[in-house]
Amino acid sequence: MIKNFSKGFTLIEVILSISVIVLIFGISAPIYQDYQIRNNVDTTIGTIVENLRRAQVLSEAVDGDSTWGVNIASDTITLFKGAGFATRDVDFDEVSDMPAIISATGLTEIVFSKLDGFPNSAGILTLSTAGNIRTISINEKGALTY
Repeated sequence: MIKNFSKGFTLIEVILSISVIVLIFGISAPIYQDYQIRNNVDTTIGTIVENLRRAQVLSEAVDGDSTWGVNIASDTITLFKGAGFATRDVDFDEVSDMPAIISATGLTEIVFSKLDGFPNSAGILTLSTAGNIRTISINEKGALTY
């Protein structure tokens, strides 16, 4: 008696396997993209808050006998020394990149006063991208909420 065993995969098995892989990828790609966007926003918020706190501490310490501030532009976050971004001492700039997909509106330049570290203006900075909106608020005493 001869037994006939077929080895390999049938065409239907291959098509079903590829279909399952495509289905899994189709479901996971948008989830991964949303995760990346949220991660970029969270990282940017962390960078901005870190720079704001650093500028406040440097102003309170009267480092370089000057005030310090932070400027948030369309693609950069700059920690600067001086009374304003336009009149800053560019030798002391510390620049961090901000992802191009994130737009910042509202309070985009904050300068802290010497000794007490109070900001020149209080308000809200809004970061938005692809339906994801986050805010950083700073009060008149320099406390940050995000």
